[in-house]
Amino acid sequence: MTQAANILDTARRRGQDRQLPYAGAVTPQEAYALLLAARGAKLVDVRTSAERDWVGRVAIPEAQHAAIQWNLYPGGAPNPDFLAQLEQTADKGDVLLFLCRSGVRSRHAAKLATENGYTQCFDVLEGFEGDKDAEQHRKTVAGWCRAGLPWVGA
Repeated sequence: MTQAANILDTARRRGQDRQLPYAGAVTPQEAYALLLAARGAKLVDVRTSAERDWVGRVAIPEAQHAAIQWNLYPGGAPNPDFLAQLEQTADKGDVLLFLCRSGVRSRHAAKLATENGYTQCFDVLEGFEGDKDAEQHRKTVAGWCRAGLPWVGA
């Protein structure tokens, strides 16, 4: 079994164990390994454009990355074009890795995509910045950044 197949198998088991309404969940490290190894794997960053601009963004090839806001900035209203924008960037059978700040919006996005026919939706656990530490700072406890994966700051 290939590395990508092993990761996807683990992610699916995690999804079953947690009774997730989408295919499964991956750690940031597993997400990055999938992006390197799996054809058709795509990271879908559902943070706002402001978050990507001011906080940072993943540093992966453009072809493997889609930036689709789950909520709009400013105001935080749900993005009414989320599914239409996803359709423009991904096929229903692609491995989609949904990422947000700390892993909440990405779960909602993975669920909605699954409900609309996308068959391989995975949440990236911990998100880009992870939860806050005792001093209310992010990027120190968990997440893509804390894992030392490629990203560029604002």
